[in-house]
Amino acid sequence: MRLRRLLRASAAVLVLVAAACGGGSGGGTGDITLLVPSYSDHTKPYWTDLISRFERANPGSHVRLEVQSWDDINDVVRTRVQGGQAPDILNIDAFAAFAKDDLLYRADEVASPATLTDLQDGFRANAGIDGTQYAFPLIASTRTLFYNRDLFARAGIAAPPKTWADLLADGKKISALGGGVYGYGMPLGREEAQAETSIWTFGAGGDWVRDGKITVDTPENLAGVRQLQTMVRENATQPDPGATNRTPLLNVFIQGKLGMIEGLVVTPGQIRAKNPALRWGTAPIPTRDGRPVTLGVADHLMAFRNDGSQQATVRKFVDFVYDRDNYVRFVRTEGFIPTTKSGAGAMTGDPRLADFLATLPNAKFYPSTNTAWSATQGAIQSLIGQVAQGKEPAAVLAEIQRRADDASR
Repeated sequence: MRLRRLLRASAAVLVLVAAACGGGSGGGTGDITLLVPSYSDHTKPYWTDLISRFERANPGSHVRLEVQSWDDINDVVRTRVQGGQAPDILNIDAFAAFAKDDLLYRADEVASPATLTDLQDGFRANAGIDGTQYAFPLIASTRTLFYNRDLFARAGIAAPPKTWADLLADGKKISALGGGVYGYGMPLGREEAQAETSIWTFGAGGDWVRDGKITVDTPENLAGVRQLQTMVRENATQPDPGATNRTPLLNVFIQGKLGMIEGLVVTPGQIRAKNPALRWGTAPIPTRDGRPVTLGVADHLMAFRNDGSQQATVRKFVDFVYDRDNYVRFVRTEGFIPTTKSGAGAMTGDPRLADFLATLPNAKFYPSTNTAWSATQGAIQSLIGQVAQGKEPAAVLAEIQRRADDASR
């Protein structure tokens, strides 16, 4: 699931900061437009303050801000781009279609080398196509293992698992407690089956793409899916994972009925709101050999070429956004985790983020710039649950690969 669906504001409204709307800069070479989504009630105040300080530091430069709800922003962007009125800078999740239509600046055309090298390597690579970076990862979400301290104590588990063998053993011990309690929460329902599956395939050293081609049916991916099936067969998970979606299963964890589940950076806030008495901890995601890996998702900044006259101001503004103090303030304000190395360093003292930050350099991503990924993801969502029902993993992966190949033609 894209990050915007996880964190969309429930009542975000259109906010205009300037006298007029319209796309493009529509002014002098120092005038640029910025279109962003509303992540929370804090979004508008943050950008308004940042723009005010940028304009004071850069006399003659002006930034016109527009804030749209996540419900509307994709339609707004589509209309603006089709009408030749694209914003100079856009914050949104997807960038590939704009890059493939040659509408965007390359990242190195609108940011300094210092800004570019400060980005986490994995997130930077994920912001490009065929080795060329077109976008700037702005905010990130990764996954980490959440565990119930009380259930661990009852099951005699001293520390969170590091390997699949540990995870299987611990999951079985917790499930054996009975009383409607289960070891590991495995959501393989349609809501986000591709995320849970990726955690297992990545944990085996697998990936979804190689040399530009979607690769589902690989030995590494098969190892991950077979281990997933072993967890189900040996009663280390909740019943019927193939019919279980992530959101309700997270609520089961929050209610204290699951020993472990892969959670998000927003999960601590959900725990505080729904069950503040829950005693929980986080740890890196267990993998086959214990080497860290995580699923990463990011929203991006991107700069449209438009008539080219605003490039210098765009470059100044991008560097200003990614100034360490400015950027860390944004991440903290909105409750995300940083995509920059300096930001991660500045936030290492926050114990709530420690395990998320530790895996940032090891994040792996969906191949969202590959045109066949949408069909592949849909196939994973509709078919992977069969593995939990006992179907041979190799057969399931072969069928998903067939659908990916069909979409690639």
